[in-house]
Amino acid sequence: MRRAPIVLVATVVGAPGVLMFKPREVTSSVASSSSSTASQGATVSKSGSTTATGAAVSTQFGNTQVRVTIKGGKITDIKPLQIPSNEPQSVQISNGAVPTLRERALPKQGAAIDSVSGATITSKSYAASLQSALDKAGFTAADGSTAPTTAPTESEEHGHDGGFGHGGPFEG
Repeated sequence: MRRAPIVLVATVVGAPGVLMFKPREVTSSVASSSSSTASQGATVSKSGSTTATGAAVSTQFGNTQVRVTIKGGKITDIKPLQIPSNEPQSVQISNGAVPTLRERALPKQGAAIDSVSGATITSKSYAASLQSALDKAGFTAADGSTAPTTAPTESEEHGHDGGFGHGGPFEG
């Protein structure tokens, strides 16, 4: 019985602090001192390469965002700026999938790439951010293919390990 007043006082004193807590958002800034603006959010460097940062695509496992570099009309590099990391499993899955996704996008020269097995949501959000970056840079894949620029949801993809969505925008 003596603990009840202590718990009650601690709850009353601590509740406002918990309710007012706002987590800090992770932001990524792109700084380029020797570049000029080319298109919406794309920059052209002195070497003639264009760099564009895709939209941060939010999923239930965290954000995905990439930066693409285009030189001579070809995608030369794709760098992840954010990968899903809301839980340890998300980090593990994303760290395994992102290099494979990059290796699929470079020869394809576009964002319409196959998903990595077991990382469907990471794959779809990566493709969406990449397509956003390509759109900002004014780049079109040689075959004209595009990827959806909206985030997949767990209900469409049947969870983290990827199943197949039925009727969603990522079917195909």
